[in-house]
Amino acid sequence: MRVTEGADVADDYIVEASTLGDLCVTADIPLVSRLVDQGLIVIDPRGDVYSAESIGERLSIRDFMADLRGAGVQTGGPPAFSPQAKQRFASTLDRELTRAVRSAGGT
Repeated sequence: MRVTEGADVADDYIVEASTLGDLCVTADIPLVSRLVDQGLIVIDPRGDVYSAESIGERLSIRDFMADLRGAGVQTGGPPAFSPQAKQRFASTLDRELTRAVRSAGGT
């Protein structure tokens, strides 16, 4: 899907097009917050599952790190994507897809 150019236009489309039971993979914390609020299953590329209970803390950390970077502090980035992170993602994706199919009445 192509969306018009602009801030958060793609995120807005994703949120509007999503329905309960959908699964999204993203590391975009503000988008995660919007999707979790809609009851979606959201995991990051390293296999962490976001929840209503955890997203507030993640937003706070994101904002804190943005403030540090804005003040000129070199914060670095996430660790390299390791084989363990790849395996964790694959396991989490499999588990969450299986759970979603079962709750939707699939086999």
